[in-house]
Amino acid sequence: MKPNLKAASLAATCAVLLTVATMVGAHDMNGMDMSDDSGQSSNSGAMGAMGKHMMIGDHMTMTPTRTQTPADAQRGEEIIATMRRVLTRYQDSEVAVAAGYIPYMPTVPQDVYHFANRALTADEYLGDVSIERPGALLFERKTFGGYKLVGAMYSAPANHTLDQLDAIIPLSLTHWHAHTNICLPAGVTEQDVMNGDIRGHFSASIPNNPMGFSARAGTRMRFGYLADPRFGFAGTISSAADCEAVGGNFHPQIFGWMVHVYPFHSDDLKVAFSTEAP
Repeated sequence: MKPNLKAASLAATCAVLLTVATMVGAHDMNGMDMSDDSGQSSNSGAMGAMGKHMMIGDHMTMTPTRTQTPADAQRGEEIIATMRRVLTRYQDSEVAVAAGYIPYMPTVPQDVYHFANRALTADEYLGDVSIERPGALLFERKTFGGYKLVGAMYSAPANHTLDQLDAIIPLSLTHWHAHTNICLPAGVTEQDVMNGDIRGHFSASIPNNPMGFSARAGTRMRFGYLADPRFGFAGTISSAADCEAVGGNFHPQIFGWMVHVYPFHSDDLKVAFSTEAP
């Protein structure tokens, strides 16, 4: 398998679509019990959105929590130290852009903006994951303009095992997540999702769509096919049968594994590896 546009746009596209998906609503995952280390996520099939908070719904699989060891804690401290050292150069978002980290849909209101490097993201989805070379940088928009660097997102192949993910960032420190059971409407392809085209190649002919398919840029409204609450990363449809019944196309998983890390806010590993941005 060679790096291609599909692989290269995975992380950035996921970030934007799931940010938009927060408009559908969900429950905060704080306090969720993810202590099962049987090899399967204790929240298989649960999904929400990536932003200020990680939410839970019907479309996310998360890695279980493992018991933290002294080696894990040491590894976590090394990861934070490395990230602080290599990411400092990107405190200026213009430097990040010059290095190939491109902001994805910056006009769409988001809690955390993903600046994705296509080449590095492609490497990650081929299994070449390096703490020194994150596929995406995470920025918050400043009140009076510009961006503030808060962290980075790492991705890994969808077929990575728990042990392989643990070797990158220990499962005792954080929860990797994967987006699963996604129903897309007829005319919207997986490639549309990869490319960040939330409208796809379809007309406003999907039934039972009282909200329509358009919204002004910069508003907290549903966009494109997400205007129909049945579809997408926070849609009400999460099974192949229900998706087929409405003429949609079902995807057991879109994208691979992903994780956010926030190294700048605190030396506390629970903060740095939290599923919530500082």
